[in-house]
Amino acid sequence: MYIVNSISEFHRQLSLPEPLHPLVSVIDVSEMKPAESEIWGQFFVNFYSISLKKDVTAKVKYGQQYYDFDKGTMNFIAPRQVQSLSISEIQQMRLECGQGYMLMFHPDFLHKHPIAAAIKNYGFFSYAVNEALHLSQREEKDIIEIFQKITQEYQHIDRHTQAVILSQIDLLLNYSNRFYERQFITRKAVNNDLLSSMERLLNDYFDNEETLKNGLPTVEFLAGKLNVSAHYLSDMLRSLTGQNAQMHIHEKLIEKAKEYLSSTNLSVAEIAYQLGFEYPQSFNRLFKKKTNISPLEFRASFY
Repeated sequence: MYIVNSISEFHRQLSLPEPLHPLVSVIDVSEMKPAESEIWGQFFVNFYSISLKKDVTAKVKYGQQYYDFDKGTMNFIAPRQVQSLSISEIQQMRLECGQGYMLMFHPDFLHKHPIAAAIKNYGFFSYAVNEALHLSQREEKDIIEIFQKITQEYQHIDRHTQAVILSQIDLLLNYSNRFYERQFITRKAVNNDLLSSMERLLNDYFDNEETLKNGLPTVEFLAGKLNVSAHYLSDMLRSLTGQNAQMHIHEKLIEKAKEYLSSTNLSVAEIAYQLGFEYPQSFNRLFKKKTNISPLEFRASFY
């Protein structure tokens, strides 16, 4: 595993001139010429990158999946996310890298600014590569203008440079959030299918008593079964239903608990274990939080 610690080092590995600012840079994708180096086999960088790419002939591998940039998309990479390129892909990129921009900024550049904390709330930095952001022509124009403004700003570094660039990064993140929400809406049919699949998964999980063997279902378990990332699943569900994935799990769990309480003679502790809770107290707390009454009070209402 090769670690690229600085933006300057990444510039060198891409055969680009030294960056004008040590902590932030915007590069023209068409000018990238990856050095023939072993680092591309498996590497991660210690800074954020946001890319708008199109017509890229090579495919970059993030985690276990390849990402095809042919149609023009945005992707977001957080520090320490594993990436890789094959030798043939490096050779192809040396011939033709396609078009677009890549913004890179080091976490130190965000120091003491609200973005340093806020950026962790943008789930798309944890999305899988097949969950990229596809832009309309108008959206693409807005994003390119931000990349260009950032580039113009660090041409002359003064005491205002950081604040101005950070305001542009903040704008970029907010635009990206808005465009992802638009994408969730425009792909509503696909997302409804995903929601239906998740509901079936949860039903099967509880009906087959998987909880006895594997405990409570997790967001990561559902996301893995649905071939999406956990953050994408939660953000998609929130846009569709107003509830994230964990809320959906709790909803199904309470529904199953009510079924046990109303139709069996199992004790509350036995129901808790049946549902995958290690401690009955945890089940009691969750049930009361979600229904405003205790499991015993709910059962008593049937008699």
